[in-house]
Amino acid sequence: MARFDPIRGLRVLDEHGVRYVVIGGVAGAIHGSPSITQDLDICYDRRPDNLERLAEALRTINAELRGAPPDVPFILDARTLQRGDFFTFSTDVGPLDLLGTPPGSSGGYDALARNAETIKLDDLTVRVASLPDLMAMKRASGRPQDRVELEILGALADEISGT
Repeated sequence: MARFDPIRGLRVLDEHGVRYVVIGGVAGAIHGSPSITQDLDICYDRRPDNLERLAEALRTINAELRGAPPDVPFILDARTLQRGDFFTFSTDVGPLDLLGTPPGSSGGYDALARNAETIKLDDLTVRVASLPDLMAMKRASGRPQDRVELEILGALADEISGT
């Protein structure tokens, strides 16, 4: 299993000019959540030109479908990415999940990008889902771990707003 290196994963996406917004646990951590995550989740722009760049970036980090039997045929290209919306990959930078339309995101990339915060991580500038959008996604997923994280993110939002 590859060592989880979200910064390297984001750097590869950036080097290929992929349009995306960081969501999930890494986004929560960037906002200040103490929770530990072992995968990188992004919401990606589903326009054809971006899917081409995303497919190339994924090939660069040797992305393979996570949990799929090795004999399942999978062609990693823009057409395949266009036909799906949610993909889970094992990569050289660790687990990477792609969500075209995350639950609770009000339309996917365009909606999230509109509210995203631009954050500097080392020498990399990334767009990160806003706390309200991140909380909406956690609320919509309904998973127990997301309900716990929702409480943490709510406390962070209260701290930031001074309430």
